[in-house]
Amino acid sequence: MLAIGFEEPGGPEVLRPVEVPEPHAGAGEVRIRVAAAAVNPSDTVTRSGMAHDRYREVTPPYVPGWDAAGIVDEADPETGWRSGDRVVAITLPVLAGGGAYAEKIVVPAGQVARLPEGSDFVSAATLPMNGLTAWFALDALDPRAGRTIAVTGAAGAVGGYVIQLAKTRGYTVIADAKPADEQLVRDFGADIVLPRGEDLASRIRAHAPDGVDALIDTALQGDAVLAAVRDGGAFVILRPAALGGGATPERGISVHLVMVADHLDEPHALSELSRLAAEGALTLRVARTFPADRAAQAHELLEAGGVRGRIVLEF
Repeated sequence: MLAIGFEEPGGPEVLRPVEVPEPHAGAGEVRIRVAAAAVNPSDTVTRSGMAHDRYREVTPPYVPGWDAAGIVDEADPETGWRSGDRVVAITLPVLAGGGAYAEKIVVPAGQVARLPEGSDFVSAATLPMNGLTAWFALDALDPRAGRTIAVTGAAGAVGGYVIQLAKTRGYTVIADAKPADEQLVRDFGADIVLPRGEDLASRIRAHAPDGVDALIDTALQGDAVLAAVRDGGAFVILRPAALGGGATPERGISVHLVMVADHLDEPHALSELSRLAAEGALTLRVARTFPADRAAQAHELLEAGGVRGRIVLEF
């Protein structure tokens, strides 16, 4: 079976087509014939070796990829999934039998949801990893603690989902954007859009003098924007300090690390995201597509920066 993987971590050039054993669904599992797999920043972290200690004991080739869309072609009948079902799914790359950069993947049934009605495989593949990151980032906040949040990296894939989900939950949202992205971020539903860059914290404070109740830092700005949060507020980070995230707690601010891998046993979230996407409350954004065997070029493009939406590999 074809997959896209690497033997040793390195630059994008280490990605190549590899042959791996065809997996089969066991108890409680679903096998999906992958049509599309999104390319996430976390995939470049995996490929580069920044997180190599996590999979050092895994026998290569290492197959990246968190999220996929495709068709069920084998399933434990007890799961309720049937051959021919059109689905999205989230995987655990490398560690759980390989990631989504493969012709077929096997995942627990709870990591699968219906393809959003009205979407195709390519656009739906952009939903699981980024949508779930946004979902659990908002879940980390105490809704009793306040209703004004700030979002960095608002034009990015995760940032856009954070804004749209925050509006479904009744938050007032302050977001950042460069001039070319300002209208895009407003269209997501941000109430106030501020210029990105240095002194963002002070610009946020100009609109929320006491500080926002929480800040979700999708742009990994860390301590540079911590001052925007009120005393006793919340700051959500999406990577540990060792991988470029982090913030130094102060003034009673609670710092929450949100990683999707910690929430794979919560199946309701992906189903809700699929429903919201079908209703138009979430925007599925595809930046560009590549054939799967050109994954190296997809990684090069992502690492060059400035991508809006997600790059998707097609199988």
